Amino acid sequence: MKHPVLQVYDYHVWANKKLFEHLKTLPADVWSTKIQSVFPSISQTFMHMYIADTIWLGTLLGKPFDEVKTSAIHLSEKIKDTTIKEMEQLFLTLFEDYQEFFAHEENLEKVISPEHPHFGRLDTNVFELVQHVVNHGTYHRGNITAMLRQLSYTGTSTDYIFYLYAMK
Repeated sequence: MKHPVLQVYDYHVWANKKLFEHLKTLPADVWSTKIQSVFPSISQTFMHMYIADTIWLGTLLGKPFDEVKTSAIHLSEKIKDTTIKEMEQLFLTLFEDYQEFFAHEENLEKVISPEHPHFGRLDTNVFELVQHVVNHGTYHRGNITAMLRQLSYTGTSTDYIFYLYAMK
């Protein structure tokens, strides 16, 4: 049986892929259309999700806060004008990086203690941080669905239960 952390991360990958596939069926300008929402466009929402997922992988790998923060700043400048296909490829590569982390991490319950300059030290474990990554992605996929509705398009169902049915 698959470890729960791997299961929830697989769901995250499935849901993002499903949303990318749906978005590619819509007019190309939907990706970067400016709207009044949590983020000014769907592309910027995905950019935020990608940077956050990258930050948390760095944290899981034990990188110090300042290194992760500096990397995120450079990354946001590098990817600010990505197309949907480029962003999808960035996520696919990041998914592979997470899978490599999982493959080499022998103890997925291992306690890790990231330090944040404002929030202090957090004693947590791999599963809890991966659960945060997944929850964060779910939240923003919901934002994207709302944004699509504002633009008069439907979303696609990415709830966990649909993942479970898809995996049957």
